[in-house]
Amino acid sequence: DLVDWQKPLLWQVGYLGEKYDEWVHQPVDRPIRLFHSDFLEFLSKTAWYVVFMVWTPVVLYLSWVSYASLAQGNTRLFSSFTTEYSIPIHKYYFPFIFLLGMILWSLLEYLIHRFVFHMKPPASNYYLITLHFLLHGQHHKSPFDSSRLVFPPVPASLVIGFFYGVLRLLLPEVLGLSVFVGGLCGYVIYDMMHYSLHYGSPKKGTYLYGLKAYHVKHHFEHQKSGFGISTRFWDYPFRTLIPEETFKKED
Repeated sequence: DLVDWQKPLLWQVGYLGEKYDEWVHQPVDRPIRLFHSDFLEFLSKTAWYVVFMVWTPVVLYLSWVSYASLAQGNTRLFSSFTTEYSIPIHKYYFPFIFLLGMILWSLLEYLIHRFVFHMKPPASNYYLITLHFLLHGQHHKSPFDSSRLVFPPVPASLVIGFFYGVLRLLLPEVLGLSVFVGGLCGYVIYDMMHYSLHYGSPKKGTYLYGLKAYHVKHHFEHQKSGFGISTRFWDYPFRTLIPEETFKKED
């Protein structure tokens, strides 16, 4: 009764004020329309396989470029500070740099999910409430909307481009690219896993089965904890792990 479901919700939720946080964490099983514009609405929806089709070729190509560039033997760490003690980066290091990128992505996944997607916007700030609903609130309100379980490629390309630019500033070009492509691979795996956690049917006792149960708990019982999606690992040091007792009781 708080919103008109026949109209786009994005411009309505900001008026909910102090009622927004409770309302957005009461899930419904119905589609959500965000925008008046059909074009913007189209860009906000994505089938899961589109993410795989768009970004997997990019990962493969950039992996080849990174390895081939490292094979030239011109990449050295700390060369901008000292040539005498700079460290050469050999092509054989690429798998480990790639893995480092994936690990960094898993940390970034946790931090974004916890501190950006699950921020509690001030009840008096219409625009922050609207932004929160656009970024993640709509997913918690309608967790069964299969068209909004993965990040659309157009806005994703802007975010991905930003992180690439940051790595270019912090690291030598080829080294930054190698870390970046590992992170991009981690993102693709994350998006595929997120879709699977909502619509997959993993076998009981498997890793994905445990993650699915964990993610369901996050959506319906523990919205303030359980922020890991592709892994629970970061929930341990940040102390946001969903209590194991809640799973044992159900078993």
